[in-house]
Amino acid sequence: MVTTRSASKAATSFTPSNSAAPNNLWAHAPSKLTLLWFAVSLPLVIWDSGYVLLRPLTMEGGPLHWPLYAPYKLYGEVDHVYGWKAFRARNGFTAAQGTLNVVETAMYLVYLWIYFGSGADVKGRATRVLSGRPAAVAVLTAFSAAVMTLSKTVLYWLNEYFSGFDNIGHNSLPDLVLLWIIPNGLWLIFPSYLIYVMGSEIVEGLTTASTGAAIKSE
Repeated sequence: MVTTRSASKAATSFTPSNSAAPNNLWAHAPSKLTLLWFAVSLPLVIWDSGYVLLRPLTMEGGPLHWPLYAPYKLYGEVDHVYGWKAFRARNGFTAAQGTLNVVETAMYLVYLWIYFGSGADVKGRATRVLSGRPAAVAVLTAFSAAVMTLSKTVLYWLNEYFSGFDNIGHNSLPDLVLLWIIPNGLWLIFPSYLIYVMGSEIVEGLTTASTGAAIKSE
């Protein structure tokens, strides 16, 4: 029997269909929401990182702009961090956060690679389940990446606040809400969700391990 804690915070016991597992083996299964977020966010972040790190080739007038990066003409006018203003001013923040995007994305892909490569089919469950060390490595990797994503996004917002909204203050309120606050807000909400869920799993695993160690020493 194996005990798993998924994103629903529910502990479940199961027996892997393809192998025998020791009792009380800590395990991990991501929620459908987590997998959906990765399916949506990772392609977008890869697209965004390509635009940022290949500037000015990807900007308006550049050979790589059309058609893949054409939407960034509008977004560069909404958020000058992505437009010609920041590029011509040699503002390094855009490329710096784009570089961190690459690191975070690589960590999320490592998590998915471990999950889909080492996960086991479980009787009575539609999703695969990781157990033992692969589960611990995957959860720690995704948790660390989520902390990086949330911290960078908060920094992005604070940079605007402490600069007097220098890059977005020219927008009307409806445009700002639709084209900046809502899209960027998603990268506050979902990384926070991942931090809470996976952080709780890490705490649970450490608690279980420390309790077991205390029993063994008696």
